Amino acid sequence: MARKTKAAKQEPQIDVGAEIFASLRELEKLKGIPVDYMVERLKQALANAYRKDREDHRDVPADNVVVNLDEHGLSIHLVKTAVEEVEDTALEIQIDAARNYQENAQVGDQIHIPVDYQKFGRIAAQTAKQVVIQGIREAERGVMYESYSSKAQELLTGTVSRIVPGTGDVIVRVGQGNEMSDALLRKDEQIPGETYVEGQLLRVYVLDVRRADRGPMVQVSRTHPNLVRRLFELETPEIAEGQVEIRNIAREAGSRTKMAVRAAMEGVDPVGACVGPRGDRVNAVVEALNGEKIEIVVWSEDPCEYIKAALSPADVLSVTLVPGQKACRVVVPDDQLSLAIGKEGQNARLAARLCGNYKIDIKSASQAKAEEAPAEDGTAEA
Repeated sequence: MARKTKAAKQEPQIDVGAEIFASLRELEKLKGIPVDYMVERLKQALANAYRKDREDHRDVPADNVVVNLDEHGLSIHLVKTAVEEVEDTALEIQIDAARNYQENAQVGDQIHIPVDYQKFGRIAAQTAKQVVIQGIREAERGVMYESYSSKAQELLTGTVSRIVPGTGDVIVRVGQGNEMSDALLRKDEQIPGETYVEGQLLRVYVLDVRRADRGPMVQVSRTHPNLVRRLFELETPEIAEGQVEIRNIAREAGSRTKMAVRAAMEGVDPVGACVGPRGDRVNAVVEALNGEKIEIVVWSEDPCEYIKAALSPADVLSVTLVPGQKACRVVVPDDQLSLAIGKEGQNARLAARLCGNYKIDIKSASQAKAEEAPAEDGTAEA
């Protein structure tokens, strides 16, 4: 009986812990999957494999299968309840037999019985393998999602992978190595008139990142005003260092952008910093936007001065704010009226948006004078 007790107490272990953990650490380096996560997946896989491969075909509860896995080894135990008379052999053990595993066992105690996991069948082993593979895939998707979720509202460079027939949507391959993923550039987020070909390098702005079955769903844009902001941050050291601040951007993608900047410290020319030596910096942004026209003006706390700057390149004679309203009246020289308004009203429209959606009423000097004359006559008569 003593030999039986000794034999029963021996746990069927193989010195595989160190080897498994070495493999998991290598997996963590290659794919960024935490070791602790994969250990839990392995333990779950082994427990499920045992439950499905029992000789009595009983699907014992998961809580009754305990898997221990660490760098010192692997062991599996089936938990049974010690009883006087056994009614369920899968979950109960007679008290005398229980004392072969736990010398001081009492009725009602939970007895951990070692399992020889080397006897698992092929089907059980395959099941465990599939669970582990699935765990790796889920972990990879989780790691990728966390990686890309931190890139929301940021600038990415990608390669056009595919153009979707019918919708015109573009699939852009972004990231490198294990973090490579596909991003969706919808038709309505593409610059009007811009054409794309497979293999083309493209700068995109990340709108949103969502979880999906096959990895993170990254939605990107070429029309968002912040694409211009991120491009200038990339090209202008003074912005990255906090010496120059971008206050606002008004954009009609593919055509024209107005950007207001201010110096955050004395002695810095904010417009000159963004334009760069020989216009190199602004030209780099224009090239990335496929030739879109960009105008940079100085932001001002004075609404009148800010509106004057926003209507550039037109000269402005005067700006009069309408009391109690977010509106103003602007007077420009007669030969500057069409320039101030712009083609199809674009210049005035962008200026209004740049200044915080002001309603701007633009008049030429002669129009303003003609409107003032009747008022002056009436005043004189009175």
